[in-house]
This record gives sequence, C-alpha cells and structure tokens, in this order.
Amino acid sequence: MSVYKKLQEARVKLQGTNLSKSGYNKFAGYHYFELGDFLPVVQEIFKDAGLCGVVSFTTDVATLVITDIDDNTNITITSPMGSANLKGCHDVQNIGAVETYQRRYLWMAAMEIVEHDALDAAGTEGDKTNQPKQEPEKPWYNDFDTQKDLMIKQIATGKKADQIIKSIRDKYKLSKAIADQIKALEAA
Repeated sequence: MSVYKKLQEARVKLQGTNLSKSGYNKFAGYHYFELGDFLPVVQEIFKDAGLCGVVSFTTDVATLVITDIDDNTNITITSPMGSANLKGCHDVQNIGAVETYQRRYLWMAAMEIVEHDALDAAGTEGDKTNQPKQEPEKPWYNDFDTQKDLMIKQIATGKKADQIIKSIRDKYKLSKAIADQIKALEAA
C-alpha cells in the first residue's frame, strides 16, 4: 500500500473519532484544536498504519515528513516560518511559540483537520480585526417597582441583595440608584 493510501486511511480514521477543542481565543471568540487535542490520536493511528511523522525547522521553513515505515517512501508538507513577539517572553520562548504553532498547522494540514477559519472570525475591515467581539448592548432594568415584593421575599429567605443585583446585571444594565434601592431592601 502506498504512503498516500495509508495517509488517506489515517485521515478518514481520524475523522471518525470524537475530537474536542480545548483551546479558546477570547479575543475573537472561538474554540480551536490544540496539539494535545488531536496529536495523541494521530500518533496511535499512525502507529497502526505503519506511518511516522517527523517535524523539523529551518530559519525559513517548517517541515513535516510523513514516512511509510514499510517501504521508506514519504510525503513532505512545508510551511513558511513565522515569528512571535509575545509580551514578557525571552527569545527562546518566542521561538518555542512559533514552533508549537507550526507543528499544529503542519499536522492539521497533513490530517485535513477542518476547523474554524480565524481570518473569517476576526474580520478583514481595517481596525476592526484588533477589537474584541462585542456582545449586544443590554437594555436598562426598569422593573424595580413591579419586582420589589418578590425581592423582599427573596431576601427574607436568605438571598443577598448583591446576588439579586448580579442576576439582574447578567441580563440588564442597572443604574446605581436602583442597585442602592435593592441594597436598602436588605437593610430594612
């Protein structure tokens, strides 16, 4: 069986597994695969298929060579090297970050792992790519008068005014004046 056929069978086998995305990009608001989410599964599949993947780096190129251990034929996947400039990190830490990303992307390309397109999520309109994802604006809370008796009962049964305020703020904007009125119910 050719290295290409073995790789294709490995890809299909991987697609039949239930991988979970443990990475989360808070800035753009999406989940992604980290190496640890899929590489152990890929290595097990490769072991069974008789394949071996080796990653290497030069100044300009990251390379993944997938070799058929039965006949020594191989497939080479490359990617241009990038750079990182993480705040508070030494040069070697930035190199490590780049190499980790490169390994992830090489393996994702090799195994045809489909995931969220970060460029689509981040947008392509000027400065908007550097802004966090915005939530819809919350409406103002204006039900204090109608909910006052219920709040008094909740406080009487042990709920704290701060808990009531927090639950309101999860869904609404709450003025300081109304928050103070809710706190006053607890003091009464």
